[in-house]
Amino acid sequence: MATRRSHRTTEYRQMYVYGNTVRQPEAMPKRREEIRQPKRRVSSQVRKNRNRARQISPAYVIFFAIAAICAVFVCVQYLQLKAELQTRSENITALQEELSSLTEENDTAYHAAENSVNIQELRDKAINELGMVEPSAGQVIEYESPTSDYVKQYENIPKSGAIAQSADVSK
Repeated sequence: MATRRSHRTTEYRQMYVYGNTVRQPEAMPKRREEIRQPKRRVSSQVRKNRNRARQISPAYVIFFAIAAICAVFVCVQYLQLKAELQTRSENITALQEELSSLTEENDTAYHAAENSVNIQELRDKAINELGMVEPSAGQVIEYESPTSDYVKQYENIPKSGAIAQSADVSK
């Protein structure tokens, strides 16, 4: 390191000019053009090949134009798909938030309805005030649940609304 510094300082000292005269710049080196070397003979076939290599043929221009158009088309399609994906993602997020709030409201309403009804009080009222009776063993028909969640109605419900009436119930 010390040798470098001393070398640098000596360079700077040599570059400083005392007095009012400035050194003349060194002669510029000659350019390659100015240095003439004997010309080599180039065959006409080599000259033709070089000229052909320098030129761009119309087929290459058309090929590159089509490739550029295809590249731009693919980029535009990509950006459109990306924008559509972003829009759908935002829509899904909004729908998920709506579903969450509706589920919460539904659960709240269900629990409120469930808590507002006293099953024992409802049973007592049905038996004592309305004259309902619990079914006997022969009146209950059990069946396997069908694969679907709906029931088909094969007969019309009577206008009176009662399909069967117990003999013990007074009108």
